[in-house]
Amino acid sequence: MRYAVYLPLIFPLLAAPAAGPLGERLPPRVATWLLTVGAVVLAAASSLALGLLAITGLIRFPLLAELAHGRWSVQVAQHHDPASLTIGLLAIAVLAAATIAAVRMLCRRLRTLAAAAAEAACMPGPGQVVVVGDAAAEAYAVPGLPGRIVVSTAMLNALDPAEHEVLLAHERAHLTHHHYLFVACAQLAATANPLLRPLAATVAYTVERWADESAAAAVGDRRKVAHAVGKAALAARRTRARSRIPAAALGILGRFTATGPGPIPRRVAALLAPPLHNRALPLALAIGVLLATCLSATEAGHDLEALLEMAKRGAQRG
Repeated sequence: MRYAVYLPLIFPLLAAPAAGPLGERLPPRVATWLLTVGAVVLAAASSLALGLLAITGLIRFPLLAELAHGRWSVQVAQHHDPASLTIGLLAIAVLAAATIAAVRMLCRRLRTLAAAAAEAACMPGPGQVVVVGDAAAEAYAVPGLPGRIVVSTAMLNALDPAEHEVLLAHERAHLTHHHYLFVACAQLAATANPLLRPLAATVAYTVERWADESAAAAVGDRRKVAHAVGKAALAARRTRARSRIPAAALGILGRFTATGPGPIPRRVAALLAPPLHNRALPLALAIGVLLATCLSATEAGHDLEALLEMAKRGAQRG
């Protein structure tokens, strides 16, 4: 195999530092799609590269060749493959660990979404919005069929009627655009390849920005949305909210916790600034990296196929 197999393992190193700037400079809808698809593609390509390297390690063992009735020559495979046995064995170990982690994450996420859907179905009232009596200021969207929006009385009391409209528009955007799926896919990709964690963290931010912009479009006033987000965060901080929210839920407070505001100041600043527009250069560079990743993974697959073919011919001549 030639060196194309290593490129899918290198590209995540380039994508990670670019995630934050892309999330800040591109429209949030575009950034969310780009980063989520990018995380999935990079995780899949890096896993494929590890699998190809693992195969090159396995075919070096004479016992496997004998079990396959001598279908390839171990000597030919070693001669034409620049990857060492150590690299192949390391790839096997890393791929096994990544696969186990990704499967566990997938099962955990599926259970979380199922629990959220069950909770949404059991919530009282026929409407989409559920008001709960709670001294903690909370508001979040619970995915389900249909999804529900949960708002505490403390949050309603903290905001005025015009800001209630902003709050509900934000939460409806989470449900309408299925933001929880973007977050779940990005987190799964980051579990398979920890180098992609910055992309997953940025997706968690851009879905909130996407919902902010949807709310701004619904009410027609970006400053009003910025003010509502800030007030909701202050109310949650005073009442120590965010303790009983389902894991799959998304809300206007995003990753806000009682110990800090998280990215809320950046969201408020973005709403007070003019709307973002697509930028050709960052988009082209990001798409170029993804295309190069796919091409290098494909080329690595062809290299392995050619290596196996040579090894088979060597076994036939032997």
